Amino acid sequence: MIDPGLMFRFTAVVTLVTGTMFLMWLGEQVTERGLGNGISIIIFAGIAAGLPNAIAGMLELVRTGAMFPLTALAITIAVALVTWAVCFVERGQRKILVNYAKRQIGNKVYGGQASHLPFKLNMSGVIPPIFASSIILFPATLAGWFTSGVAGGNTWELLSRGQIGTAFGLMIRDLASTLTPGQPVYVMLYASAIIFFCFFYTALQYNPKETADNLKKSGAFVPGIRPGDQTAKYLEKILLRLTLAGAIYVTLVCLLPEFLILRWNVPFYFGGTSLLIIVVVTMDFMSQVQAYIMTHQYESLLKKGGFGGGGFPTTR
Repeated sequence: MIDPGLMFRFTAVVTLVTGTMFLMWLGEQVTERGLGNGISIIIFAGIAAGLPNAIAGMLELVRTGAMFPLTALAITIAVALVTWAVCFVERGQRKILVNYAKRQIGNKVYGGQASHLPFKLNMSGVIPPIFASSIILFPATLAGWFTSGVAGGNTWELLSRGQIGTAFGLMIRDLASTLTPGQPVYVMLYASAIIFFCFFYTALQYNPKETADNLKKSGAFVPGIRPGDQTAKYLEKILLRLTLAGAIYVTLVCLLPEFLILRWNVPFYFGGTSLLIIVVVTMDFMSQVQAYIMTHQYESLLKKGGFGGGGFPTTR
């Protein structure tokens, strides 16, 4: 709109808010009546819907000669390998062995079993890159709004003329241009913010002290580690190492699109939060489908074994 009026702005705001509320309601209906997280599935569908256009665009570049066939083949192989690596890492776990102490009640001995605590390599998920990109792009967006009418020129020359306001606006605009995707400053700040939010979100989500106390109350212990504070320190040390490895992994995945676009001029945006969302949602959906199938198999086995709804064998 060249000259949007107040009515256009009001209609646009109402339309966007209503559409967002409808999508949230639709996601809740999918969660209640279907499989998986409805909001995540809607986001996954929006990302996956752009894949055919991306493939068609790359084939068009090959057909017109703008891209060599070997380059397209190398990009396809790289996409498959990166997707496999993300799936492999997302399923990776560090299992900490936990033993339960034996307890004798009467003539029976309870406990004495062994279990494990599963720690994922990427415990923070896709939250760190979302937070990092939002925080970095927000100042640049505000600066672009307030300096849209600032003309070009030399900052020192404007200061010598006494045009302090114009020079300050020009400095803010130049600073905002360094925070756009593809710039070195943006890449460094983006990577640092992702690593910070990985540690921050993992610390909020998981408390080693609480886990150690729960293990101590239930009579469980890590072999070779004293229950209580020593167990908490041991779990915290493992968690810090896993978070560091996970932060480096998430940073590499999120910076992959920048390198692909700048180096090989890839015609689609591959990697980052989009790839993480697709992999995580697909894995979660598959696990819920498998659990649903197993539940129905158990129900059919119970019916074949003659166990009715009350759990007792039916009389024939």
